[in-house]
Amino acid sequence: MNQLDGPAVRRTLIGAVLIGLFLAVVGAFGTINVPFFYRAGVMILIALIGAGTGMVAYALAGRIAGLVDRPLLRGVFGGLIQSVPMTLIIMALGWIFEGPRPFLQAFVQDFPVVLVVCLTMSVLAPALNRQASAAKEAAALLQTIPTPPRFLERLPLKLRGAEVWAVEAEDHYLRVHTSKGQDLILLRLSDAIEELAGLEGEQVHRSWWVARDGVTDVERGDGRAVLTLKSGVRAPVSRTYARVIREKGWF
Repeated sequence: MNQLDGPAVRRTLIGAVLIGLFLAVVGAFGTINVPFFYRAGVMILIALIGAGTGMVAYALAGRIAGLVDRPLLRGVFGGLIQSVPMTLIIMALGWIFEGPRPFLQAFVQDFPVVLVVCLTMSVLAPALNRQASAAKEAAALLQTIPTPPRFLERLPLKLRGAEVWAVEAEDHYLRVHTSKGQDLILLRLSDAIEELAGLEGEQVHRSWWVARDGVTDVERGDGRAVLTLKSGVRAPVSRTYARVIREKGWF
């Protein structure tokens, strides 16, 4: 992730609010005696400032040559950049709640803790955002994968995984022509055609549905046509359906 997108920013800000609430609950930075709602507001504000400075620092670190595509090192440099202004903010917080301290003493005391927190968050937050983005992309990819036609679930075990070339009505049964052979199943042709949605094919006769990939040859004569399947079986095309498949380029 080279740039923080909208969802990543939202996740970062929500995380900052939760961190701020946690700091308020534990009374971090000597604020345990401060009324809860007051310190919660202060901690959430500081956490949001930290999130903002962290995103800016991460963006600035990305401008360093060689770090754009190295998220771990980019996070480390981002944490280093962020730690200085955040230390000053924490020093100001300590001055408000605990009273003034010598600048150098306060900086030496606060900087190591702030540095550890900034490094941890600047490395962890982008990693979590990348993981969330990857999960979102994977979910979107799964949605683009077409669902197999329901009809395939009706095939006998010996025909599972075969290519369906045609379906032929025989009384109350259907003869299924596939790349693994033939078999009969109990189903109406109209229901089968509905369940075959997703496969490129057409009804070519009142008792036949044919998959386009199952056709190897087309014979025409006397206003009618006959389709030869890969198995050698011949499927008639009635005048009723001939115009439709002609318009679709079957012959």
